[in-house]
Amino acid sequence: MAALVRALSCQTGVTQWIAGCSGLLQTAAVPGRCRRMLCSIFQHLSAKDSLQPSEEKVGAFTRIIEAMGFTGPLKYSRWKIKVAALRMYTCCVEKTDFEEFFNRCQMPDTLNSWFLVAQLHVWMCLVRLKQEGRTGKYMCRYIVHCMWEDVEQRGKVMGINSAVLKEDLKRMVENFYAALFGYDEGILSDDHVLAAALWRNLFNRNCDDPRHLELLVEYVRKQVQHLDALSGEDLLLTGEVSWRPLVESNARSILKPLSPVYNDEGL
Repeated sequence: MAALVRALSCQTGVTQWIAGCSGLLQTAAVPGRCRRMLCSIFQHLSAKDSLQPSEEKVGAFTRIIEAMGFTGPLKYSRWKIKVAALRMYTCCVEKTDFEEFFNRCQMPDTLNSWFLVAQLHVWMCLVRLKQEGRTGKYMCRYIVHCMWEDVEQRGKVMGINSAVLKEDLKRMVENFYAALFGYDEGILSDDHVLAAALWRNLFNRNCDDPRHLELLVEYVRKQVQHLDALSGEDLLLTGEVSWRPLVESNARSILKPLSPVYNDEGL
């Protein structure tokens, strides 16, 4: 292992350092299981290094410990990020008018319906935070953690049988990650793809009124635009977000800019 440490000071580039360490592992006195794990990590890092540079430069040591499943140094303390993440999740569930969603979208007032609306808002927060580099991604992980803790507690308060709640949580986890993929595809595509993702995930394939889908597509677009306009520093430090109403009399969106108004009075 001392040879590995010396390699850190001898190699100049990350790629050369990885290659040097990989070679040393073949001769160093490292247990077989540990050697296989480290070789796998170095191969993973070498593959990533051959790709385009990431948006946030990190050192070789940080990349190693993150490949092993640990978290490297962040822009702010983990405690501050966790507090901000909890606050952001709280904004998702306390500043959202669930009753209006249930009424306008004709959804049953159940724990699952509540979860489907909550996960939509959580996903929009995740989309925004992923723009803030490694610190934002770490905050994403804790927001999801807060969500599952909350869902489990709400199920217990509602008196749901523990075995039934366990099965419900398992199904929700599967649906959640499927929804993330569908929503990501939808927000990057046109309104038809986004509407299809909402129909599958939010409405559980049970929506016969296209006006409901149109309303939700507009809602998601304007909310994502609204979140993009918020300061990244403020989001990471406070986690405070607000939501535009589901229905607005004069909804405006950057995606549909208004035509300029000229005051030509008197001309």
